[in-house]
Amino acid sequence: MKPLVSIIMGSTSDLPLMQQAAKVLDEFGIPYEINALSAHRTPELVAKLARGASDRGIKVFIAGAGGAAHLPGVVAAFTPCPVIGVPVKSSNSIDGWDSLLSIAQMPSGVPVATVAVDGAKNAGILAAQIIASGDTAMLEKVKAFKESMKEKVIRANEGLKEKA
Repeated sequence: MKPLVSIIMGSTSDLPLMQQAAKVLDEFGIPYEINALSAHRTPELVAKLARGASDRGIKVFIAGAGGAAHLPGVVAAFTPCPVIGVPVKSSNSIDGWDSLLSIAQMPSGVPVATVAVDGAKNAGILAAQIIASGDTAMLEKVKAFKESMKEKVIRANEGLKEKA
């Protein structure tokens, strides 16, 4: 199947975190591609990937980056697709805060949706919800996911009552 989501990270060291988004996409049955490209070291390749994405059927980007975290914004500058930024708490970040602010504080006209620091799982869920806005079968999967979360909380709460 052609990928609907493009996961991109600034370095392969971000892979363990970004695999959380991939796992969510797998659970929803959403095909994706995954790349490690740097906004600073391979800007031409990032631009090429982002520019051609919609023509290849990509609906959403999930872009993870640490430190100055320019990758999500650079991707957003070159694509009409929504971009979800994942701030990465990396060895060169200030506890992830610099990454969070770099991604969240995009200039007017170049939006990047931003999840929590190391929030790749939520990025995967948000990508599924974006795809579900135009896909009724995916919408049903998202509804079922939300219902399962509700049921899990209800069961946990009932377990507390038994311990009281």
